[in-house]
Amino acid sequence: MTKNRRLVTFFQKVYNSRFSVLFSVLGIYISISFLLRIVFLIWSSKDLYFNIGYIIRAFLTGFAYDLVTGLYFIVAYAIYLLLFPKRWIGLALDRFITFFYLTIILLIIYFSFLAEIPFWAEFGVRFNFIAVDYLIYTYEVVANINQSYPLPLIGAALILMILLTFYFLRKIKAFKNTFSDKRTIAFRSAVVLPLLLMTFVLSIFLKNKQADFSNNLVINEIGKNGVFSFFAAYRSNELDYDIFYPQIPLKEAYGVLKENLLQENQAYTSGIWDNITRQTSGSDERRPNIILVTIESFSADFLTAFGNKKNLTPNYDSLAHNSIFFKNLYATGTRTVRGMEALTLSVPPTPGNSIVRRPGNQNLFSIATIVKQKGYHPYFIYGGDGYFDNMNNFFGGQGFDIVDRNRGNPLSDKIATHRYSISNEEVSFENAWGICDEDIYNQAVKYADMAAGSGTPFFQFIMTTSNHKPFTFPNGKIDMPQGNRDAAVKYTDYALGKFIALAKEKPWFQNTVFVIVADHCASSAGKWEITIDKHRIPAIFYNLHQKPETVERLTSQIDLMPTLFGYLGWSYNTDLYGWDINKIKPGNERAFIGNYRTLGMLKGNIFTQIDDRKSVKQFSLSASADSMSEMRADKTGLINETISYYQTASERFKNGKMKSH
Repeated sequence: MTKNRRLVTFFQKVYNSRFSVLFSVLGIYISISFLLRIVFLIWSSKDLYFNIGYIIRAFLTGFAYDLVTGLYFIVAYAIYLLLFPKRWIGLALDRFITFFYLTIILLIIYFSFLAEIPFWAEFGVRFNFIAVDYLIYTYEVVANINQSYPLPLIGAALILMILLTFYFLRKIKAFKNTFSDKRTIAFRSAVVLPLLLMTFVLSIFLKNKQADFSNNLVINEIGKNGVFSFFAAYRSNELDYDIFYPQIPLKEAYGVLKENLLQENQAYTSGIWDNITRQTSGSDERRPNIILVTIESFSADFLTAFGNKKNLTPNYDSLAHNSIFFKNLYATGTRTVRGMEALTLSVPPTPGNSIVRRPGNQNLFSIATIVKQKGYHPYFIYGGDGYFDNMNNFFGGQGFDIVDRNRGNPLSDKIATHRYSISNEEVSFENAWGICDEDIYNQAVKYADMAAGSGTPFFQFIMTTSNHKPFTFPNGKIDMPQGNRDAAVKYTDYALGKFIALAKEKPWFQNTVFVIVADHCASSAGKWEITIDKHRIPAIFYNLHQKPETVERLTSQIDLMPTLFGYLGWSYNTDLYGWDINKIKPGNERAFIGNYRTLGMLKGNIFTQIDDRKSVKQFSLSASADSMSEMRADKTGLINETISYYQTASERFKNGKMKSH
């Protein structure tokens, strides 16, 4: 008998053995993973860079991820089949263990497949660190899923899929072999030990970033496996810049940084090489109340000014005509905590988790440091429970009073000096993420009245939630049905208009500036790892009591508050990375954009990108920023400038240099 015949005979024996059901489940998993990969490829074809070689490579890479993930699912059962005594095979205990294990595994497998579909729809990627966070904040996430999707129907579908799988396995007689075959320990070892070795080897050599071989996000993501990506994100949720990213000597990085940070009305207070404190000179200083409204997922392209024809934002559009309107502004990231980080700390988005979510983030130099020096009383006002995403600890750690829904999480009370709970009587509508925008604005008015009554200028950071899935809000407010993004945007705009109208009736209105900006865009999915036009957001300074203007200059989200301080004529010391955009020479503008592992700087029409493989890429952008092409990475000045910002920001937080003086 030839070697090939012996091999065929061995596989035939395996197929007709107790291992039949094990390999059948592995085959089902790999087959469905392959089909899902095709679905995602077709789904995102508009953003696909069509290269047949890349597509084939993505599918081959994906097969490797599917294989090792499938092995993870069955390896415990393989060990069971190896060690379970022959004399007990087929007894009730054997049947119970087998059916129980397979039910749990199939439930996890099918649920993960079903969960990937809405995740891809929203983010255009496989599971990543966002999915990891969803496991931490279960109340909001479970409630959101319950309000967004028909859970009873999904549960019934999962049960039906499991039952159909068992029926299929019975049809191919897999279960008959499982409970009747009694092979020797030598045969079982010949099957299981290679499986264990294969699982171990693939686990060692397969890394999620190996799928990121092209500049096209769709190609890279279809080559991944959702479950494998989930655990890769869990392991790399915080990334050490020094280990993973390109660097230049630290003193050189600070030299480049300090040369670029300095604006025309500033001077450094120290000659120490890593001291970035600057004295900012102003004139005709004013100290109005400041209300910073951060609107959830409010993309620029929802506005008429950016070409939208649906009239979703008549109130914001009207306010923009009477405000300082920033029309070329870019969010630093794709999550609310990144927007909060940019607006409060005015720092580029360091890799891994946002600083808002990291330990050791109390008493940092922030806009709160500056406004408190000016005598302001700062509030953080949020319609959900600020325990979510560590918001209360972060804002409380910077000296904000907290106003939130407060569902009784004691961890939220550790830092904040004062925490005020929004009572049930003050809520007209609430979903998984919090109270509706009208209700949160009523809270803002309530605390503005209180602060104004004390004669103290106030600063409010308001975070809205209505423009978030499940996109539900009070009935009878707008002429659109609930449950879709456009309707949520229109309701958000309606609530904003109502808020401004109510504020105008208050005595404090004339001395209050409203900063109204998005935290990030509604969607970041696109052709590239970072798609620039998926980060464009609107912002306005309303009621500043000066001639309206449209700011066309490139502006980063981290520049917004320093620019406001410039309009107010403030003199202050700063450690912020953000600029007053009006005090920068034309042509020097830049914007920082990143996700949790890829970082970049846009300057002129060149986007310089660095990532956790220590690679550097540069792209040339079209005039509208909706298209870009990779270019030779030879703009050394831009490369060093990009690295200097991110390297020093990471080093400063890691070593406590961001702490307030």
